[in-house]
Amino acid sequence: MRHRRSTPKLGVKTAHRKAMMSNMVTSLIDHGQIQTTVTRAKALVPVVSRLVTLAKRGDVHARRLAATTVRDKAVLRKLFGEVAGEFKDRNGGYTRVVKSGFRKGDGASLAIVQLIMEKKAEEPDKKKEKTTKKTAKTSAGKKEAKGSN
Repeated sequence: MRHRRSTPKLGVKTAHRKAMMSNMVTSLIDHGQIQTTVTRAKALVPVVSRLVTLAKRGDVHARRLAATTVRDKAVLRKLFGEVAGEFKDRNGGYTRVVKSGFRKGDGASLAIVQLIMEKKAEEPDKKKEKTTKKTAKTSAGKKEAKGSN
């Protein structure tokens, strides 16, 4: 009986399931979002939450615990650097699961799993303003230089 068993087996053996979750977590942290089946997405969310919580702690022991799941060193650095910094003021709810239709081959329901990262819209606007001011100044300066000849 499955009394109080929270992790779905996903139709594979334990070692395969752990390796699959590890690969999916690594891809999610690396790319920011992945597409998978709804059942796998729901099984992935607690794994990601646990890793982000470890990354927010930031100590050596937490890094070593996270390294058992995330095997890629570059992705581990990204998790403890960018992702942990992004979620430092957030208590849970690090991922979003959005259903995205059905797979063409077998009709399995698909979902997109995303890390909820707030994008700063102010930075590109400042860059645009600076470039427009510079181009206006340089074009005005060129017109004055041509007129003085």
